[in-house]
This record gives sequence, structure tokens and C-alpha cells, in this order.
Amino acid sequence: MLASKRILLIIGGGIAAFKTLDLIRRLGERGVTVTPVLTHAGAEFVTPLSVSALAGRKVFTDLFDLTDEAEMGHIELSRSADLIVVAPATADLMAKMAQGQADDLASTLLLATDTPVLIAPAMNVRMWQHPATQRNIATLQGDGIIFAGPNDGDMACGEHGPGRMAEPLEIVAAIEAALADGPLKSRRILVTSGPTHEPIDPVRYIANRSSGAQGTAIARALTALGADVVFVTGPADVPPPEGVVLHRVETAREMLAACEVALPVDAAICAAAVADWRMASAASSKLKKTAGGLPQLEFAENPDILATLSQHTQNRPGLVIGFAAETDDLEANAVAKRLRKGCDWIVANDVSEATGIMGGSENAVLLVTDTGTEAWPRMAKDRVAARLAQRIADALAPKV
Repeated sequence: MLASKRILLIIGGGIAAFKTLDLIRRLGERGVTVTPVLTHAGAEFVTPLSVSALAGRKVFTDLFDLTDEAEMGHIELSRSADLIVVAPATADLMAKMAQGQADDLASTLLLATDTPVLIAPAMNVRMWQHPATQRNIATLQGDGIIFAGPNDGDMACGEHGPGRMAEPLEIVAAIEAALADGPLKSRRILVTSGPTHEPIDPVRYIANRSSGAQGTAIARALTALGADVVFVTGPADVPPPEGVVLHRVETAREMLAACEVALPVDAAICAAAVADWRMASAASSKLKKTAGGLPQLEFAENPDILATLSQHTQNRPGLVIGFAAETDDLEANAVAKRLRKGCDWIVANDVSEATGIMGGSENAVLLVTDTGTEAWPRMAKDRVAARLAQRIADALAPKV
């Protein structure tokens, strides 16, 4: 799939730069031609010699290199690749991209190009979570920049959390997805997945029984068809798919906020099992048993993410799909839910205990649209995902 593809690899200045040596090797194994650009900060972590030896090509470093400018020039270099990959994409590089700065070779290449760009962010968790970085992320996503990671994990600074650069094979998978010529290429699709956790106190929470397996399978199937997927997930049991823009959340309100940031999108698939209620006021300390009896818990209604997206006045997705997990009257409840929420499709399933579907590896769904209902046979969740992804591709295809 990647044979004969050309990648312009920009290596930023971070400890994760050492992973790019393995990334170059992995891409070379797949027949990819890698042209490396090493920033001055990146050269503090990996040497031009090691990068050049693995890539088998000259390493570009300076904007004002007279020889390079005479032979190729930074404009041509920025447009001669099938994809530009930035790994690691530091907070500084992302800020330059978001603001349109061009004060060195890497940032100038990124500003001068009309080639698709994929970035693998890597930075300290506090830097990743800082409001300035989050604003830059939103800007870059709006500009069509593709994200690979970051992952949660231990960092060289000793902290733990989001900001760890994706592993080389994860980046390879994201590159494959970015270069795929599927029917959803250039389509941006939002997928929600997993449960939400609504705190009662610091150690207890309200949740739904969802593993996140079906949402993850859907995101993976959409990516395989070439879509740029924004994946918003609660605390799921299954790991998130590769090659997506990942947003991890805990609560329903956090999930809604992440969905709002992701807009506009061509389609939204709300596969998450969102808790309908939360505590009106979560306790700041662990609730204790007392002789006075049971504690009184006051509930508040959570925001309705599916209805909010379906009825969005400014950025309603072209196709909004909700899920209905029912234990009784499957079809009647699903049809009513589609009308009540204002969404286009409902994917309904019977999650009563006897089916074994909730948390299992298979699913049997009923697809409800404005033209009627369609029962799908029981099958593996990845097959359900593939079938749904193809239906989405058909629905989003330009009308002839």
C-alpha cells in the first residue's frame, strides 16, 4: 500500500525524536522514500548522520542553504511528497503551524505546502493540556491537519499522562490511512465511544456497561475507507484505534465539549453509552457509612449529546447517527428515539442480559432511517462496523 510513496519527514526537537529513527526504518521496509528535514532542536537529540544513513538520502536542515535553494528550493521540497509527516511535533512547532509562522526551514515548508500534513505530537502533559496548546490543536484540526496520537504514558520528565508520542507502527498505520484512496477520503467524521463516568465522590461514580468495542471498530472501519476520524472516548476497556485524532474524556459534559470543538464534521456517529444523569453536586470527600442511614443522592440531568449535534444551528453534521441500547420493544423505542432526537439514523440493539451483546464480541443491530427499518443478522462487531462504514460512505457520496 505504501510502496513508492514519498514522505517528507520533519523531525522536531524532543526526546521522542529517537523514535523517528525506527519510523524511518519501518517506512523503508514498506518501500517508502523518506526525505528527512531535521530542525536545529531535533539535531540535539538525533544526528544528521544517523538520520541520513537510515533514510539513504541527504538531510535538509537550513532554510538559507545556497546549494539547496539553487537545486531544489524549499518551495519544491514542500510539494514533492505525497505526505508531510512531523514527528515529533513539539508544542513550538504546532504553535508555528497554527499561527502561520515561517522562521526556519521546517515552518517555511509547512506554510508553503499544499500537500497533506500529518503530525505526531509529543510534549509534557501540562504543555499538551495548556489552553494555548488546545487552541492550537483546534486551529490545526480546522485546517485539516491529521493527528497521530498523542498517547497516554510515562514521559522522560517523570510525569504521566497524554503527550507521549505515538509509537512508530502507530504512525505508520496513520500514514497508511492518510494515503488511502477510499470513498471517505477527505471526509471528517466524529465518533464517540465508551461509557462516561459521573463522579459521586472521589472514589465512586455512575457509569454504563460499555466496553467501547463497537465504537472503536466503527472508527477503525471509517479510517480504513480513508476518513479523517475524530475519536472522543470515555474510559473504555478496549484500546483506542490507530490513525485517529484522539480525545479522552471522563464525563458527559466533557464529551459534549470535545464534540463541539471537533465541529464542523461531515458525519457524527454517537456510539458512546453516555450516562443520562450525574450528581447535582459530587462530594469532595469519600462518603462514609453512618448510623444515620443511607446518604441522600440528588441527581441532575446530563446534556444530550446526540440531540445537541442533531439540532445544531450552525455546524450540524450532514449525517448524524445515534445508538439505542434497549432491553424491551427494540424497534418501537428506536423509531421514537430517532424522531425525538432529530438524528438521521439510529443503530439499535437489544442489550438484555440473555443476548450477551453488552461487552461481548458480537452485535445484532436494527438500522432505523427515515425510509424504514432494516434488521442485520448477528455478526462480529468489526463486521457490523465495516457494513455501517460502507453505508455512511454511500450516504456521503456526491449525488450524480
